[in-house]
Amino acid sequence: MRIEQIRQSLRDHGAKPCHEQRVLRAWVHARSLDEGTRRQRSEDFLPLGVRGVLPAVASELERMAQVYSEHPGQDGSARLLVRLADGQTVESVLLPRDGVCVSTQVGCAVGCAFCMTGREGLRRQLGSAEIVAQVVLARHRRKVGKVVFMGMGEPAHNMGNVLEAIDLLGTEGAIGHKNLVFSTVGDRRVFDRLMQGRVKPALAISLHTTNSELRARLLPRAPHVPPEELIEHGERYARTTGYPIQYQWTLLEGVNDNEADVDRAAELLAGKYAMMNFIPFNTVDGLGFKRPAWERAVDLARRLRERGIVASLRDSAGQDIDGGCGQLRARTLAIPLEKVAPAQFRAANAENARPEGRQGGANG
Repeated sequence: MRIEQIRQSLRDHGAKPCHEQRVLRAWVHARSLDEGTRRQRSEDFLPLGVRGVLPAVASELERMAQVYSEHPGQDGSARLLVRLADGQTVESVLLPRDGVCVSTQVGCAVGCAFCMTGREGLRRQLGSAEIVAQVVLARHRRKVGKVVFMGMGEPAHNMGNVLEAIDLLGTEGAIGHKNLVFSTVGDRRVFDRLMQGRVKPALAISLHTTNSELRARLLPRAPHVPPEELIEHGERYARTTGYPIQYQWTLLEGVNDNEADVDRAAELLAGKYAMMNFIPFNTVDGLGFKRPAWERAVDLARRLRERGIVASLRDSAGQDIDGGCGQLRARTLAIPLEKVAPAQFRAANAENARPEGRQGGANG
């Protein structure tokens, strides 16, 4: 379901734009749809036809997304397996410090080698209302002041619905624009489209390595945009919006956790309005990749900081419940795993680690 369908249903019963705004604002704040304000009762504002249809609208919105299971973590997070009206499931994560991570697709077409979501491919797009509904579910449980579009799916492959959801969350949802984080593997279309909306979200780019060959293997169906080009696109967006770009780097032991790759990242990010988020891999039995030692991750973050790059080290929420994105859905559906052979990724890594590889072969 799309937000526009909700609007049209209200219009069919006499709603004007101001009435749509009131109802949608109540919904996105997890309140009753017929709730009034401190100065104005609903019955004195909403047309009779709109008031009459609100129970049916509320029922439809509730059926659209429901919590199938909830898995709290010791870090204050909680992973939600959300059941949609057609029986499909997606995952959301209640993050510590008032954030929520939402999904934009059922499955994903990018097929990142280290990501559980991509194992089953893309099933379908989420409508804009289904995306917002995940935020509503979160707000029924706790305060939400930040939404990151980093769950199941590639937001750039569902651009219209994601931008429609962002617009509602950044207006009626009262979430600061820089606290709406659009995460992408780096589709060139993203940079222009995000500029066109009245709500311009912050941008996170999944970089993972500066080695073009290795990146193509790790993200086999992502657009083959050289890392240096991605960073230049990101820099233009950052300078226009005033929000630093968040570069994401999932650390995989023996694959992209070497000093040469990180030093190359420091070169590319020097002087850029950007920050690096290192995220140690959330281990999934059967995928073949390993999580590097925490001390190793700390050292790599320190290495970037010494070069003047803002770098953070983030532990993926839900480590203690094996709740990496896609794992809850995979366990429910019993999705089989194809064993990944990390040796093929380490080959590119080894080339990148050689001094001559850094100057010519890593990104050319």
